[in-house]
Amino acid sequence: MRFGRTFEEFEVGAVYKHWPGKTVTEYDDHLFCLLTMNHHPLHLDANYAGKTTDFGKNVVVGNYVYSLLLGMSVPDVSGKAIANLEVESLRHVAPTFHGDTLYGETTVLATTPSRSKSDRGVVYVETKGYTQDGTVVCVFRRKVMVPTKTYIDERGGEQPGRPEPRET
Repeated sequence: MRFGRTFEEFEVGAVYKHWPGKTVTEYDDHLFCLLTMNHHPLHLDANYAGKTTDFGKNVVVGNYVYSLLLGMSVPDVSGKAIANLEVESLRHVAPTFHGDTLYGETTVLATTPSRSKSDRGVVYVETKGYTQDGTVVCVFRRKVMVPTKTYIDERGGEQPGRPEPRET
């Protein structure tokens, strides 16, 4: 299974379709809200959301949607990252509801070799998240510092630190 890419493997214009999707449950949304202390009733109180909002039902908290999409992109984009440098923009363009299934895809916008260290570079990407019917719900752009193949080879290969099994 691929887990991230080296700098040389990124190509401007490439699109990575992340798989599998994730169906968002009420439990997922409530747990994230509780863990992050976001107690807005739009996310937690069905009566409030149903009677007083334009949506007529609970909306999944946006930072959970972003976090899911970021996580979905790790095997394709940042699995080998040295550092996530910047989230340049984050837009929530449509609501996500309990029961929606989220899918994501990432487009490589630019690649820039490091000016100070030859064993790494910066990859600039845009990730879009959409629901089961194709509605785009979230778009964000970020910059990720990724290693070159040389960096990986010098530090133990694809799975550094992984122990080998031994017979007992």
